[in-house]
Amino acid sequence: MHIADFIITVFCIIDDELKKMLGEKKLRQRGRCPLLTDSEVITMEIVGEFLEKDCDKSIWVYFKSHWAHFFPRIPDRSNFVRQAANLHVIKRMLQERLASALGGHADSLHLVDGLPMPVCKFARAYFSKIWGCSLWVLRY
Repeated sequence: MHIADFIITVFCIIDDELKKMLGEKKLRQRGRCPLLTDSEVITMEIVGEFLEKDCDKSIWVYFKSHWAHFFPRIPDRSNFVRQAANLHVIKRMLQERLASALGGHADSLHLVDGLPMPVCKFARAYFSKIWGCSLWVLRY
């Protein structure tokens, strides 16, 4: 599948599920509506994760530079990141709905995928003189 077709397919699925989930309810009770719809933001995040973009900035840069014709109203990066972060409850609810629809709760085996997090840094311990070589230590 071509990437353009993938983006369109993901958007259609997310948009349909959001409409089913929310019905006539509004997510925002006051204030201006954001430039991007919530379906567009979630689509950008899903496709960005699929393409191994590991942070919001790289997702925003990728879509701003390659897919501006699909998402012509992409806001500045801080507004995009803020809107994506504010949708965390909706994204969790969508994940539950899609897992149920795909039969994920009925399976006996579940795989969990995670992102590696840089917690510590490997550095040489030049102060150590054991057997004439340096030891590798964790430096926090």
